[in-house]
Amino acid sequence: MQHNKMNNHQAAPNKQTVIFNPVVDYELVLSLFLEEFNGRWSNVQPSPETGLEGYEEITILGSGSFGQVALCKDKSTGDYYAAKLMLKEKIVKMKQVTHVHNEKRVLACIKFPFLIWLEFSRKDYDLLYLGLPFVNGGELFTYHRKMRKFNEKHARFYAAQVFLALEYLHFLHLIYRDLKPENVMIDKNGYIKITDFGFVKKVETRTMTLCGTPEYLAPEVIQSRPYGSCVDWWSFGVFIYEMVNGSSPFSPFNRDIMVMYGKICEGEYKMPQGFSSELKDLVENLLQVELSKRFGSLINGNKDIKNHDWFKSIDWFSILNQEMPAPYVPQIGHAEDLSNFDKYPEFKRGPKSKTCRYCEAFAEF
Repeated sequence: MQHNKMNNHQAAPNKQTVIFNPVVDYELVLSLFLEEFNGRWSNVQPSPETGLEGYEEITILGSGSFGQVALCKDKSTGDYYAAKLMLKEKIVKMKQVTHVHNEKRVLACIKFPFLIWLEFSRKDYDLLYLGLPFVNGGELFTYHRKMRKFNEKHARFYAAQVFLALEYLHFLHLIYRDLKPENVMIDKNGYIKITDFGFVKKVETRTMTLCGTPEYLAPEVIQSRPYGSCVDWWSFGVFIYEMVNGSSPFSPFNRDIMVMYGKICEGEYKMPQGFSSELKDLVENLLQVELSKRFGSLINGNKDIKNHDWFKSIDWFSILNQEMPAPYVPQIGHAEDLSNFDKYPEFKRGPKSKTCRYCEAFAEF
């Protein structure tokens, strides 16, 4: 494994900074990643209070519960970033202060080809800013909706990357808890980047929090039972099913959330006829209500998934090094091309505060 020595701020967005060598045992690579992660985790610094000074705000890319994501350009380097702008007042009102601190910390400490990570963070009197790489191919969700469904080969290409990203996170004792096509971006080369780390939690053993997206929740989350990283493997089963089928296994019941929760807890869904026998087998083993039977929680851990027949054609190192040709490469005309994004109204911010709001609550941000 070779590291190109670059600090976070200098790293070009989406630049592949690690070359994976098949000769080096991948478990060893993950152990090195864990060491790096732990080093960063214990050394996260508060953000400068300079707001977006030095950056030009170009347009709005997306909208979230606390604010919006803006396309920004670094005036000195010309590099583009997606800056998440979050209103302190909204975060406090929605009791999400701990969540936001945690999201910043996770983003500052992870570094993996198929995950978004933090390029910079800032704050000012009213807002918090997370500067992330600008991934300009749009959401997997938008592309999937346009295609309606993917063939298995196409779905496997994305699923392999999602698997590797989850494997990395779990190795760091992080549970992702919000896997869905809306949180997967496509980069200019057709490879993916998982985004939105608002629900990620560092868990050494088990946790209990109810969070995630209803159609993707594992039974143990709905039933408020203690859970670990296996909730991500359930969501992974839902994700693969949806990519190939066109809709999730529990979407027929989503008009009544309690009925849908009942079906999830019973593991009651219809297996599509068109799925190959390998895909049926993988989905069945991931969508296991009983943890003692679910892939990812058995004696071989996630190797049951990685070595499954459905993934037999995947060269994992070729995926890690992004050498396998992508089945779809987004059309991007220029650096500021936003044709792969939906249009959003501009951010209404109101007058700037004269003093620092919620200074203590966000002192460590």
